[in-house]
Parts: sequence; structure tokens; C-alpha cells
Amino acid sequence: MATNRIDRREWMQMTLGAAAAALALPSRLLGGSKAAALIRRAIPSTGEKLPVVGLGSSATFSQAARGENSDALREVIKAMVDRGASVFDTAPSYGASEQVGGDIAAELGVASKIFWATKVNVAGRGGDIRADPAAARAQIESSFAKLKVSTIDLIQVHNLADVPTHLGVLKDLKKNGRVRYIGVTTTSKGQYATLQDVMKSEPIDFIGIDYAIDNRDVEESILPLAAARKIGVLVYLPFGRTRLFQRVAGKDLPDWARDFDATTWAQFFIKYVVSHPAVTVVTPATSKVGHMIDNIGGGIGRLPDKATRSRMAAFIDSLSTL
Repeated sequence: MATNRIDRREWMQMTLGAAAAALALPSRLLGGSKAAALIRRAIPSTGEKLPVVGLGSSATFSQAARGENSDALREVIKAMVDRGASVFDTAPSYGASEQVGGDIAAELGVASKIFWATKVNVAGRGGDIRADPAAARAQIESSFAKLKVSTIDLIQVHNLADVPTHLGVLKDLKKNGRVRYIGVTTTSKGQYATLQDVMKSEPIDFIGIDYAIDNRDVEESILPLAAARKIGVLVYLPFGRTRLFQRVAGKDLPDWARDFDATTWAQFFIKYVVSHPAVTVVTPATSKVGHMIDNIGGGIGRLPDKATRSRMAAFIDSLSTL
């Protein structure tokens, strides 16, 4: 059966090609000079500032990490660090991503320049399954070994799985200085009520959530609560997996995107997300260096104001999803 689905790679190839698209971006928007530095946001619980665009290691990164040749991922991580980004988000469930990310960072000598964010889950996705604290600690020790660091910047309870047990382990690690920040994640709307309960009752530093210009449910209560509770926000899936690139296939970027320095659709989508004041970092996953450079451009230059954000959302909502 024929399909009209298109992912980001195919979209870029249909326009300029992935490498050409990256090279065509204005140098001032690619982090190539001090004048083009990435915007930085403070972690609410401490004031430490992080670049607003990082790198996720699920999806395409995870797929590439399964292969024997990690050259492409090495270029992605090098481009991330060279252009001022630092947050590398991973998880034990992302296949070889932790191991490959740790190996590459060690080889490049950049491990100390990376803000390592991983997760813990030995109980599955939510539900009533209880986690074994010893198993949770063992999984975390495995993450330390794979990332090759003595301190992990952030560990979050993945998918809100048995939060009391997992978070109890993380609190002990934070108290002992082995983990700097702790939090919880979910990319399921069905878990948002539970997420809010945890945000209100637990001393967490971060949440990790799904958020995109066509997936704005968290704007209603999650993001305002994060701001009120001084909780940092890591954003996953800013492209709606590949959904948004399918939606804009064959469409020109609106001229008014120049008003907030967006020169590609990826930057348009990222700038919508990071322009929300409660968002700390967005971590789109990629295994392509051209995409990494393009994504970083979304954290450079001007950001849309509230009125422009509404205009952006209305524009995307008006596009056919067929």
C-alpha cells in the first residue's frame, strides 16, 4: 500500500539534502562564534545554567548505536560539544546508547563537558509492579560504568515506574553526592495526573515530558506547576517523533519565521518549545551531524514572544495532517 509518511531525513533530502541543509544555514545561527552562543536557562533548584538544546539518544541514535560503526555518532557528539551544547539524555532501555555515548565522550576527551542525564526503571511502565531496590541500584551502577563517570548529573525515574522505590534510591545517591539532580519522566498523557502528584509531593529537580507545537497539553497544568514548584523541564519529542515533518512536507517556512531567527522547520519547532519560560532544555534525538547542527540553531538568536507562539501554533494546526 502506498504511504504519504515522510520523516525528517526524507524531507531534508527532498529540499537541500541533509548535509547541504546544514551548510546552508547562516553561520551566526549555528553556534560557530561567541556572537552565536546558545541560549542558556537556569536549573530552578540551583541556578546552574544549561544550554537550551541538547541531544537525546533514543530513536535514531539508539538504532545507530546498535551498529558496529559509531563514526556518525562520534560526529554528532563532537558537533554538540563544539557548538556549546552539553545535555546528553539517555536511558538503560535505549539499547547501547549509554555505552556508546560514554565510549565516544571518553575517546574525544569531552566527558567533563557533558551534562549526563540518564534514567532508572526496573519495574516496567507505571502500574502496580514494585521495584527491587537492589536491582535499581545495580542498574544505576551499570549506568555509571557505561558512562565512565564518577558522578551522574541527573537520573530520573523512567515512565513514573514505582516512584517511591526508585526515587528513594535516587535520594540516597544524591545525598551521598553521586548524583547531582533527580527527577521523574513520562511521555504519556494518561500519567499526567500522577506526574502532578509527584511534582507536588516530592523534592525533585527535574521532570522529563513530551512537548511539541502540535502536542501542547502540558501547557495547561504541567508547565505552570513546574514553574511554581521550581522544577526544571527536559523536553522530549519536540518533533512529535517524525509527525511534524510529515505535516510540513512540501510546505515553505513562513516568511515571518525570520522574525525569531528560524531558518528551517526544525528550528521553528524547537524555538516554539524553548520559548516557553518553564522549559529548561529540549533534547531531540538524532544520529545525523547535519541534524544536530540544525537543532542547535533552534537555541540561538531570538525566540518568539507569546503572541508569535500563538501564531505559530495556529499555523501548524491549519495544515492538513493527511
